[in-house]
Amino acid sequence: MNDAMPMAMALALSGLAGLALGAFFFGGLWWTVRKLVDVTRPALWVFASLWLRMGIAMVGFYFVAQGHWERLVACLLGFVVARLLVSLLTRAPEAHQPRDQKEPRHAP
Repeated sequence: MNDAMPMAMALALSGLAGLALGAFFFGGLWWTVRKLVDVTRPALWVFASLWLRMGIAMVGFYFVAQGHWERLVACLLGFVVARLLVSLLTRAPEAHQPRDQKEPRHAP
């Protein structure tokens, strides 16, 4: 994205890049959490995943912004939208219990 590109096009592309970065970041977080039950060193997985995801996201933000705060804000907006989308798509199904059923207050 150079300075000759129209501002609206640059902002749209920055938002799409933020969407892709957010999908990678939060999708990777979801994948890491699901993988934790199968690994022998979960702390290593969590920290390695965090550093990798954060490093790629930060480098992506840097290259998308190119010194323009407007592009950075558009990228951040796309990143936040991706967070919402990933959390909606990876939500666990709710239990098939009626909500009005009350739990007993005593042990059986």
